[in-house]
Amino acid sequence: MEFKKLISVAKGDSPADLIIKNARTINTFIGKIELSNVAICGDRIAGVGDYKKGREIIDLEGNYLAPGLIDGHTHIESSMLHPAIYANTVIPKGISTIVSDLHEIANVCGIAGIKFVLDSIRDLPLDLFLMIPSCVPATNLETSGARINIKEIKELLQGSNVIGLGEMMNFPGVLNGSEDVLNKIAYFKGRVIDGHAPGLTGKELNAYMATGILSDHESVSFEEGQEKLNKGMYLMIREGSSEKNLDALLPLVTDNTYKRCFFVVDDRSCLDLLNEGDVDAVLRKAIHKGLEPIRAIQMATINPAEYFRLHDRGAIAPGYLANLITITDLDRLKIDMVFHKGHLIASYGAPLFTAPAINSGLEDTIHVKPVTLERLKLPGTGEPYPVIEIIPGQIITKNRLEQVKLEKGMIVPDPQRDILKLVVVERHKASGNIGVGLVKGFGLKKGALASSVAHDSHNIIAVGTNDHDILSAIKEIERLNGGLVVCADGNILSSLPLPVAGLLSPSPAEVVIQQLDKLAKAATSIGSSPPAPFSILSFLALPVIPELRLTDLGLVDVTAFKLIKQQSI
Repeated sequence: MEFKKLISVAKGDSPADLIIKNARTINTFIGKIELSNVAICGDRIAGVGDYKKGREIIDLEGNYLAPGLIDGHTHIESSMLHPAIYANTVIPKGISTIVSDLHEIANVCGIAGIKFVLDSIRDLPLDLFLMIPSCVPATNLETSGARINIKEIKELLQGSNVIGLGEMMNFPGVLNGSEDVLNKIAYFKGRVIDGHAPGLTGKELNAYMATGILSDHESVSFEEGQEKLNKGMYLMIREGSSEKNLDALLPLVTDNTYKRCFFVVDDRSCLDLLNEGDVDAVLRKAIHKGLEPIRAIQMATINPAEYFRLHDRGAIAPGYLANLITITDLDRLKIDMVFHKGHLIASYGAPLFTAPAINSGLEDTIHVKPVTLERLKLPGTGEPYPVIEIIPGQIITKNRLEQVKLEKGMIVPDPQRDILKLVVVERHKASGNIGVGLVKGFGLKKGALASSVAHDSHNIIAVGTNDHDILSAIKEIERLNGGLVVCADGNILSSLPLPVAGLLSPSPAEVVIQQLDKLAKAATSIGSSPPAPFSILSFLALPVIPELRLTDLGLVDVTAFKLIKQQSI
């Protein structure tokens, strides 16, 4: 019966539920603008053309009409917002569909974490499609809070919104023929399988792709992106809060390649989401850098829709979902109205729907064996020691051998040379595992920073100029049951509680941003830290991004994929 009604409206025999008239409609199939009326029946577009009969009519008076935007690779958890608050934040930005593997919260809470997010968003006008996490844990070089194996994958596959396998971060496991890794890939044969292949080239890239992995979002250079495109990978052009790859990769977008490219944010802070936007902000930046606006819109609508085989969205055409945005200024991508399944849900940047009550849960996830100053010591021999060097604007690091400062046979921080101590404390099983290393690039002159957000296993990570402040900051994280902390001279200068899985705040976005602003000012007060220091800190425990990382098990040479310095004494 629904088809009969849709057909009747499409033929012009019955009035539409809504007509959007005098629209400069963006045709994402062919990259053109067409002046037309759009007839909507229920949650679908009945037709595009000369439609006049509608129960409700909205006159755009020549403004633009485009499909709702799709963010094809994002981690909701990186916003530090409760999923419902995250949705309220991004929907008015024109985001109608997000694709996520939710592996951050899954590494802490397993399937329970994934279900928590799905339940939180279920009644909101935002479509979330799940790529099942492929790497929980990401590697065997760290301790996570949960494991997702074939049994759990089969359970998750019962969900109607599951579309594929999330980013295969364990590329060494693929290349070395890990049975567990290859079994997961084989199980998803015929579905979409996302990749994660930083720095892979040549025959190793061939081997990785030969398993059926289709995409990559980790390219940081023109040459790397070009090789992956040439070999048939879809190129996700990422511009997040810490990972800035748009400048390097945008020149790869040409008439010949653009259908294989689309924009993603990967990790974006609540501050950037609220002030700049989500993938809409990436479009604006790309347009500002010279990309033709229609093409930019194609790369956040029809391109990701076709890649993920979501054939009911990404365009304005008969039978497609009526997920739409109106644009008053195309060159600046000024979004006015947002429609979801035929209903007006946001206007002028404000939601028009009532958000459901915030559901609680997952608030007891910090389990730490008591940490002592003795456990933070780092023995040295006087020989050069490997130091993690931060690269500004990227999440890759350099492996530097540095002559380090010794006191009584122990390596100590050297703030004058910007060589600080880095500590990772296991927080899921109270195992007592503590990794201790060195990092260069934070610029702290005193004090310490600590966080329970540390991709992907999310153990407690801290950086500091002295062991006393590092220990105080770690203990404050434990007291808060997760969060971000700035400490100096034994005093907690600022903190942001993240009690939901140690990753998320139940507070409104504006409150979280105020707390983040205080944290940033506190961090600046103890040194010339780089932009978004907590975001940078959060990636230093991720042993699938070259070159050098620290986990609770010790220092990891990612290129060799092995521990080179074991956990602390």
